Amino acid sequence: MSRIERRALLAGATALPLARPGLLRAQARGPVQIGLLSDMSGPFRDVGGPGNRVAAELAVQDFGGSLLGRPITVRQADGQNRADVSAALAREWIDSLGVDVLADGAASSSGLAIQEVCREKKRIYIITGPATSDMTGAKCSPYGMHFGFDTYALAHGTGTALTRSGGDSWYFITSDYAFGHALERDTMAAVRAAGGKVLGAVRAPLNNADFSSFLIQARASGAKVVGFALAGIDLQNCIKQAAEFGLTRGGARIATLLVQVTDIVALGQKTCEGMVLTDSFYWDLNDATRAWAKRYMARMTTPPGLQHAAMYTGVTHWLKAAREVGGTDADAVAAAMKAMPVNDMYNADVRIREDGRTLHRMYLWQIKPEAEARHPYDYCKLITSIAPEEAWRPLREGGCPLIRG
Repeated sequence: MSRIERRALLAGATALPLARPGLLRAQARGPVQIGLLSDMSGPFRDVGGPGNRVAAELAVQDFGGSLLGRPITVRQADGQNRADVSAALAREWIDSLGVDVLADGAASSSGLAIQEVCREKKRIYIITGPATSDMTGAKCSPYGMHFGFDTYALAHGTGTALTRSGGDSWYFITSDYAFGHALERDTMAAVRAAGGKVLGAVRAPLNNADFSSFLIQARASGAKVVGFALAGIDLQNCIKQAAEFGLTRGGARIATLLVQVTDIVALGQKTCEGMVLTDSFYWDLNDATRAWAKRYMARMTTPPGLQHAAMYTGVTHWLKAAREVGGTDADAVAAAMKAMPVNDMYNADVRIREDGRTLHRMYLWQIKPEAEARHPYDYCKLITSIAPEEAWRPLREGGCPLIRG
């Protein structure tokens, strides 16, 4: 997206014009529009950002480039990780531009705001950036389909494994916004359920550069495990400073609760060696993921991460469902998306649950030593596979109002 287009969209978003039926009828005969509200300049740019557009365009290409005789276009704008900006852009795109489906969302606070707009306007929202489990819990929507990770799965994969292996006392350094709060909450629950205890937590502002005071408090706690409920550049800064600070010299282990391949690229494999992470996608998982990653890397300089794979999956599945029902009506497409199995380069007959949660198989990975790498970006070795019924929060424990009985 050009700077001019982005400025025009932001200016239009502040005006929030009413929908123009004549324009929308004309657009119904024009292109099918997929709109990505992303972080294009902040801490989540590398894990989502421009790579999400590449992933969406690969999905469109593989689908054939058109839907029911209409060409498919992908647009993208910077939601700035702000709920107000993201919600305003979502309204502008739907009301004035006739965008058919929204995707991404970046920060969880922005994603929750987008989900409310999509609920009101009856548009499918393909959730890939936001990780809070509230997206399919108390804040669930009939139109929200969560294709990425969520805080419950991340917490129960890494948190449970480390607690059971001896890390039975925890202290948290947590991003002070919706994602961090949810990840801390869900990991605390997993630690306690596994027999561990939580000694305390400290909150760090989003886009923070200096974690020294938080690391001092973590070391002073005496916890065996320090959980980083952080993401993107914030996570990278905290890991770097923890190494400089010597956090682990006193015997503490670091639990990086959300690590993506772009984080490892930025930090270096040597810095990340030994870290444990939970994820459903790894570019080197199998022949199909390697082939898809090669196509992605023809346009990007680093391997794709989970958010990029989730974008490909979500857009592909939405297009298949729209073709199945013969249109883009959100209620019909939502029903089809939940009825049809999800199949692509890393999912086989995966289903979307009633609350919108996509039930991927999850994996527990460990970053291998640099000396063991066989080729570029050969970072991870598999520890264990986690079945969907173990990885994701039970349906009736999430508080989703769509679930009755």
